[in-house]
Amino acid sequence: MIKLSKRLQQIADLVSAGARVADIGSDHALLPVYLLQSGKCPSAIAGELNTGPFQAAKRQVAEAGLTKRIEVRQGDGLAVLAPGQADTVTIAGMGGSLMADILEAGRAAGKLEGVRELVLQPNVGEEIVRKWLVQHRFVLQTEEILEEDGRIYEVLHALHEPHSPASVTNEAVFDSSILAELPEMKEEEKREWLFRMGPYLLRRPTEVLHSKWKLERTKLEWICKQVGQSDTPEARGKEAQLRGEIKGIEEVLSCLRTAKPSSN
Repeated sequence: MIKLSKRLQQIADLVSAGARVADIGSDHALLPVYLLQSGKCPSAIAGELNTGPFQAAKRQVAEAGLTKRIEVRQGDGLAVLAPGQADTVTIAGMGGSLMADILEAGRAAGKLEGVRELVLQPNVGEEIVRKWLVQHRFVLQTEEILEEDGRIYEVLHALHEPHSPASVTNEAVFDSSILAELPEMKEEEKREWLFRMGPYLLRRPTEVLHSKWKLERTKLEWICKQVGQSDTPEARGKEAQLRGEIKGIEEVLSCLRTAKPSSN
């Protein structure tokens, strides 16, 4: 059986057993092959846009002897999928804005019909993906954060609202009371930080989460220093905005409980 990277293994672990999976941007079809070899899923579709990765995915599936159970298709995003062909859609390794665009184009074309579950790993712009999920009645069930080869990744697991447990609603997930220790912060601002930093990740913070946002703070401080070299009104406004973001990161991190290092 093939061995997955830590990042892909986390995605595989969140896929529901028995699901028919459509893996979009399949990266050599490693995830679909693993899910079938491990017996977790009965069938899969591997979607790739460009010819090179498409051919590589076909070779991987053929070498695994799974051509009858994994169909490799070439196309743009969810265009490779027909309504009702998948229970779970996985998308990984791209920016959150592009991921949300792919999901929205697929939703508008009816491609998400019958899809109960999404497992998503945006490289950046995670808040864009979280907002898309809420807007389209997908409810976050959990989030994971991990570090591999010097990079930090977040993996989001969501169920379509009718399939989410009654106790797990978007209202409950994005309840800003987790930041109750910040009374001076407005409620809408608290909610924005939940979207940006992850409601589950904030409820069970790990060292990796702290590391990610300390790095982000350092990056913002560097940008702030560069902007501060200009005396234009635009620069002053940008510097004030950056200072506000830095302050927000510091405030949110300061009110999180100390956590043991993640075992993932």
